[in-house]
Amino acid sequence: MSAPAAQSSPYTHRTVLLDEAVEAVLTSPDGTYIDGTYGRGGHSRLLLSRLTPGGRLLVFDKDPEAIADAARVQDPRFAIEHAGFATMAEACARRGIAQVQGVLLDLGISSPQIDNPERGFSFRHDGPLDMRMDPSRGESAADFLARADEKLIAEVIRDHGEERFALQIAKALVARRASGRPVRTTAELSEVVAGAVKTREPGQDPATRTFQALRIFVNAELEELEQGLNAALSLLAPGGRLAVISFHSLEDRRVKQFIAAHSRAEVKRGSPQALGLAPLPEPLLKALARIRPSQAEVSANPRARSAILRVAERTAVPLRELA
Repeated sequence: MSAPAAQSSPYTHRTVLLDEAVEAVLTSPDGTYIDGTYGRGGHSRLLLSRLTPGGRLLVFDKDPEAIADAARVQDPRFAIEHAGFATMAEACARRGIAQVQGVLLDLGISSPQIDNPERGFSFRHDGPLDMRMDPSRGESAADFLARADEKLIAEVIRDHGEERFALQIAKALVARRASGRPVRTTAELSEVVAGAVKTREPGQDPATRTFQALRIFVNAELEELEQGLNAALSLLAPGGRLAVISFHSLEDRRVKQFIAAHSRAEVKRGSPQALGLAPLPEPLLKALARIRPSQAEVSANPRARSAILRVAERTAVPLRELA
């Protein structure tokens, strides 16, 4: 890749599981690959450096700053889509790409997004409560909290943050809004959550789960993950690899379940296969690996400590219609 790491942003980013992910997904140096979460290009740069002149890399990202960084790459093998990875099937169809040899998804948010107070992702920095991956589209976290009722706010915080004090937090947020002081900044949200969470987890800020929940909800991350996994499966050529890096249990659980579901033979009750009268059909995927960061990586980059890389390989079985 001819472009160096991004210089336009004061916020640095360390790519998690860099070598492990690229080695897992790269099967053919002259193949076509998708990096569904460009971020600041760590995985993309390494992937591109290992492709032959006949290789091809298509990257996706919703964040305008990430797209601006990607636009600095001058390489005929490299193409950019300012969109979420859930759209990869449509994008490939437009570009005449029928199959790919690998799909890499690095979920979550990048360090520049976390560290920039204007993005509103972190309780460690005061700033506007935005949280959108693409600030030009959709509803901010502050706008959601300004219009949603107590029940919906509680559901979002409980289901997307696994927060046991979700109802208490929702009540406190609605009460503050009713007093004429709706939450509009990260510091205000942190203050409300701290007052509502009665039991603290050692080493974790009480606002952690609420911030995670709102970010996931505002960006429809779990819905996009489901759509993206199905799209990846529809595009992978036989022998192609799916590699997904998750950072919390909600994501990892879905990735694990997706790979497991497509790594099992689908047998209808009462069929000859179920009765043992015919061979079982082969699955669409083969689970290959579950990889965690090394202790050395976690020591150098504490944000890597929760990362899990799951890898699966596409079999030669013809694709059936996906649910």
